[in-house]
Amino acid sequence: MKKTFIAFLAIMIVVLAPLSSKACTNYLVTKGASVDGSTMITYAADSHVLYGELYHWPAGEHAEGTLMDIYEWDTGKYLGKIKQAPRTYNVVGNMNEFQVAIGETTFGGRTELVDTTGIMDYGSLIYVTLQRARSAREAIKIMAELVEEYGYYSSGESFSIADKDEVWFMELIGKGTNMKTDRKTKQQSNANKGAVWVALLIPDGYVSGHANQARIMNFPIADGKKSITSKNFDKIFDTNVEVVYSDDAISFARSKGWFVGDDSQFSFSDTYAPVDFGGARFCDMRVWTMFNKVSDGMDKYWEYVKGNIRHEEKFEDGRPNPNKYATNRMPLWVKPEKKISVNDMMMYMRDYLQGTELDMSQDFGAGPHQVPYRWRPLTWKVDGITYVNERATATQQTGFSFVSQSRTWLPDAIGGIIWWGVDDANACVYMPLYSSMTTNPHHIERGNGKLMEWSETSLFWITNMISNFSYTRYNMIQPDVIVVRDGLEKMFIDRTTSVDAAALKIYEQDKNAAIAFLTDYSTDQVTRTFHSYKTLYQELFMKYMDGNVKTRNPGHQNPHVKFPGYSEQFLRKVVEETGDKLKMTGGEGH
Repeated sequence: MKKTFIAFLAIMIVVLAPLSSKACTNYLVTKGASVDGSTMITYAADSHVLYGELYHWPAGEHAEGTLMDIYEWDTGKYLGKIKQAPRTYNVVGNMNEFQVAIGETTFGGRTELVDTTGIMDYGSLIYVTLQRARSAREAIKIMAELVEEYGYYSSGESFSIADKDEVWFMELIGKGTNMKTDRKTKQQSNANKGAVWVALLIPDGYVSGHANQARIMNFPIADGKKSITSKNFDKIFDTNVEVVYSDDAISFARSKGWFVGDDSQFSFSDTYAPVDFGGARFCDMRVWTMFNKVSDGMDKYWEYVKGNIRHEEKFEDGRPNPNKYATNRMPLWVKPEKKISVNDMMMYMRDYLQGTELDMSQDFGAGPHQVPYRWRPLTWKVDGITYVNERATATQQTGFSFVSQSRTWLPDAIGGIIWWGVDDANACVYMPLYSSMTTNPHHIERGNGKLMEWSETSLFWITNMISNFSYTRYNMIQPDVIVVRDGLEKMFIDRTTSVDAAALKIYEQDKNAAIAFLTDYSTDQVTRTFHSYKTLYQELFMKYMDGNVKTRNPGHQNPHVKFPGYSEQFLRKVVEETGDKLKMTGGEGH
């Protein structure tokens, strides 16, 4: 049996390795880097157990003393109660009525830093903050104060936080569990409650990204002007401040023996979540694909993102490396060569390493129809040697993804759009949902179906029917999907200016009427997408069922039928594997 064919079969009979699947991708774009002056962030909520539905919390007022229950977003586990805010804001998905948007990726980090007594998990931290924050800076303050008061339950997390003016990058990890008993009350509490964290303002005109590997390395040490610690938290609203971090971010690492040297040498990422092969190949690789599309000179980081990490005595700029940090990592942000559009952001989310030597549609594992996906696990073994499946930005197990767009030139009720879609980013349609909308469209409504509960009216299920059907013969079926997908998105994008203008005209007379107009418009586009995709699935199934390709033949009872067969590359591998077993020795067969 030939080795190449063994490798193909091994994908089907994988042996689990210790590395777990890495999920979620965020790209961040500042005002000066976008075509229209909007800030944008993307987020793919990737999970094999996440159902694609739109979360919605209406604005509300709450009596003093009201408490709210916190459930872990990933599992639904009850974690405890926290104080409710007197006033909460309208939230649509991961964006609120003030155009504040938050995304995340889990980097994990040092496992001993998980606080099993904490109440705020990363998902609740996002959605509670969105209900309370009017700006990105306020969101950072709220997030830090919530984990300080209630403890942080999750592992290490990177957050993208944007409003209509700024984009921030925040990384946060707990401090572990250190239970102590109060002598008087005899009650136990965690002496390490809270988290260590750092947040940086992305310079205007630049873009950034993160994808399950902590990325904030060195940062300017507090000077009370551009950089502050949580001791001076109120100064975060001073627009001169570009860096803020927990007061013990560095000292805690020193106390654990994880960092030595001058404070200016401290790297948050390298200390609390040191990069390994998986962190580079499965995670930073996804950031590299976006950076490589927008900025020259990214070739120098190709070896790093393939997993070839260097640890040298000195960094490239001559600084000593006493903590043995990786020395060939990518920058946190880059300046794009051209301005980036909302459609560009959608397409960045659809990357599967095309144009690189790791393009999954081009090797034999893609099968005869060039499928750019590999089923999990990420690693597998043959003859005791571990191999990998690539983890690209586009992946089959996405629950939902979005591109947020915050626009400073419009009132908040009109300016915020979350372009939202369900399932694999290469199959989903990004639909325009205005963040002021007050009702949830039925086809993406929470509770309309579950991961193990079918719903005939769920956009998640109809999109999965299309994507999973396309995986059977990707290079034939996916082009038909793209025509409909891109056609809908182009129509939505082209209409945005006129919809904004119509809403603004109404807004000048009646804000609530403008919100009602945008709610109806957003709902109509979800409905349009659902029915378009339902029709698309029916057409695809009739055209491609039974392994052939059928097209309508006007004026005749039967359609045109073609038998495309398999690629020559695949057929050659079959011949290598089977030898003469399938060889025709007589005349032509029938």
